[in-house]
Amino acid sequence: MTERRYSEAEVAAIFDRAAKAQVVNRPQLSAGEGLTLAGLQEIGRDVGIPPELVAQAARSIDRVGRETTRTLLGLPIGVGKTVDLGRRLTDAEWERLVVDLRETFDAAGAVKQDGAFRQWSNGNLKVLVEPTPTGHQVRMQTLKSRSVTLIGGGLAALGITAAWVVSLRVAGRFAEPRAFNDIVLLAAMGLGMFGWGALGLPSWARLRRRQMEELAERLTLPEA
Repeated sequence: MTERRYSEAEVAAIFDRAAKAQVVNRPQLSAGEGLTLAGLQEIGRDVGIPPELVAQAARSIDRVGRETTRTLLGLPIGVGKTVDLGRRLTDAEWERLVVDLRETFDAAGAVKQDGAFRQWSNGNLKVLVEPTPTGHQVRMQTLKSRSVTLIGGGLAALGITAAWVVSLRVAGRFAEPRAFNDIVLLAAMGLGMFGWGALGLPSWARLRRRQMEELAERLTLPEA
């Protein structure tokens, strides 16, 4: 079995996590190079970090999570991240997670528990704690439903405009001033709705991904 090799970005993140209580100079790697866990632990020894802390930090990188993205016409309308903790989330950790979620998203949200399942939600923003064979996983997901509605409405208006243009041409009335003005108004409304819904989606998705990534990192940090 081939030993896992860590990329330059993962090496930096592992040493960030392993050295929470110590200052570490990050190893510099050339593009395309990587280090095995044994190599990381050897570097850790050189700078005074116990091998078990490096291994623990490396495992947290392995559990960094699976990202998902929902798109509409190439625009990101939903993002998500699932993190396998590889252990059980304690009651105290869940309470701290709820506080973290409220601070991160500036929303009180609603807390719900159904047997082994826990959930914090605020509208379309949901964070679920679910059982796995090795403990728990945390699933974070959100959807920009308002943008979906606006984009859908804008496309519908543009579709109606196109159909109207065809019918007026067939009837020979396309050149009539009133009909032309109505078409322009409906098309403008459609474009406006589409633009309003699409505007800001990329930046919204980037923000939500960053927030979820930071939450995942805090969840998987090795304990001091």
